[in-house]
Amino acid sequence: MMRLAIFEDHSALQFSPVSLMRPVFELLCGTCSLRERLLRTLPVAEWGVLIRPVLSEVYAEAHADARINDALWLSEAPTLLINGRWLPSNEDLKQLASASTETVGMQGDCVAYLLLDPEESVLLTTEAWDDAINRIAATRKPVAVQGTELRYPWDLVNQNRQQLLEDFAYVSDSFASGGDTRSLTIVGSPDLVRIAESAEIDPFVVFDTRQGPIVVEAEAQIQAFTRIEGPAYIGRGTRLFRANFKAGTSAGPFCRLGGEIEESIIHGYANKYHDGFLGHSYICPWVNLGAQTSNSDLKNDYSNVKVPISGYPVDTGAVKVGCFIGDHTKTGLNSLFNTGTSVGVMSMVLPTGELLPKHIPSFSRFWLGRIDGQIDLNGMLQLAETSMQRRGMSLTSAQQKLLKQLLDESVDERETAIQWWDQKLASRGPQPSLPAEH
Repeated sequence: MMRLAIFEDHSALQFSPVSLMRPVFELLCGTCSLRERLLRTLPVAEWGVLIRPVLSEVYAEAHADARINDALWLSEAPTLLINGRWLPSNEDLKQLASASTETVGMQGDCVAYLLLDPEESVLLTTEAWDDAINRIAATRKPVAVQGTELRYPWDLVNQNRQQLLEDFAYVSDSFASGGDTRSLTIVGSPDLVRIAESAEIDPFVVFDTRQGPIVVEAEAQIQAFTRIEGPAYIGRGTRLFRANFKAGTSAGPFCRLGGEIEESIIHGYANKYHDGFLGHSYICPWVNLGAQTSNSDLKNDYSNVKVPISGYPVDTGAVKVGCFIGDHTKTGLNSLFNTGTSVGVMSMVLPTGELLPKHIPSFSRFWLGRIDGQIDLNGMLQLAETSMQRRGMSLTSAQQKLLKQLLDESVDERETAIQWWDQKLASRGPQPSLPAEH
């Protein structure tokens, strides 16, 4: 048995807005997060995390058995440190149990993992543990690893199809109940379908496994006239309403989804009940996409897409990129998102019949053709509480505290966006120069 600690490094906020309320290793890719994948495949006796201090209280609520930013615990015995941005291959996972204090796993220039000697724990501090890990790594013999180094939120989406294929090897061995597939309409191999016994599948549902496997977790409900292309993952309690669920998509737990969804990740507890297109996107929990909300994931000239990260455009190097929407954000009827859009936490989006801005900061409102900061935080917190109660959950005091901290931290980003839109409306001419694409 081993001790495991997963750490965030300085690049964690490059995953904004989807990482604002969770560590990067809790983001979904494939059938689960990195943390879940490690705990289910490695012989772990104790585990901990090194995360942004702003997340520590919320994380402690969700994971009472985790040791959080605990240098004393790290000093008690050798601990395997794993980078939360590293997506290991199945072969990498098998080799982690044999890690030694003489070597370090490297993904290019990035430390993927190292076995920390207890005496080295004094070098780690809450403020700069990734710098200390890099210094320790420099004293070790580097061992090249496979897998993928994740840098931005679209990397999760781009890797999702392959990760679903990798994860299926573990689903095949460990799936809880394995529902009967004999009465289902399956195009391709029936051996690539795994359905939990408590899942409910209506007649006239098509499972297409010609491109990969399909996993349907417990308590999921799939309505008639839904078509699911593998590889795909439908998480616990998720409902599909006459959906066109295309290859490379993961959703759940407890989502309500309809319309066309392609190569996207819906993290959980999100609603897209009605028709509309969602492609190459990452949607966080408690997001509600109003009827006919759609996004573009391909530019007319097929050029690379740029995405605003905290307001600054980053070239994705890809031609198919959708939208990235933070927790508790709501969109109105017929909202139309441009290619490569970023929407922050707890924002309200009201459509104007035109393409929406590519960058809508956290705790802002887009309405009447402009961005403003007139968000009633108490009202939004009450709305979040109401939404969560509908799923048998509640907004905890720690989550409220985190949201208030994120409100304060996003002031500059929000004010910059508001000023840009005020200038645009005042000039009614060419868009003023700004570091972000809007």
